[in-house]
Amino acid sequence: MTTLIACLSTGKGTWGHVGRLITDGKWDKIFLITNDFGKENFTPEKPSEFIIADAHGSLKDMRDLITKELKGKIKDTEVGVNLVSGTGKEHMAIISALLKLGLGIRLMALTKDGIEEV
Repeated sequence: MTTLIACLSTGKGTWGHVGRLITDGKWDKIFLITNDFGKENFTPEKPSEFIIADAHGSLKDMRDLITKELKGKIKDTEVGVNLVSGTGKEHMAIISALLKLGLGIRLMALTKDGIEEV
């Protein structure tokens, strides 16, 4: 299908949502924006690349790190994005980084009917 960019951070039950999105989706690549705790404790069922972003740092620093880590790794013109997990600050950094890379975004979620663009 496409590349999945998902925030994997705080929020009760959100890791299960992201896990099912990974497992049930047909993704070419998967990038998980998380913290050290997420990298150490979340085991995706498909190959995924973790991008460790410090949510306690500045919004610009987070954005710049995500931009740097994704640059040159995505060949498509758009990506699937899931922001069910995490905070508004993390979400803003992810969206800003993707837009700075010139990528279109499709918001993807796990629904009662399966994975859908919302």
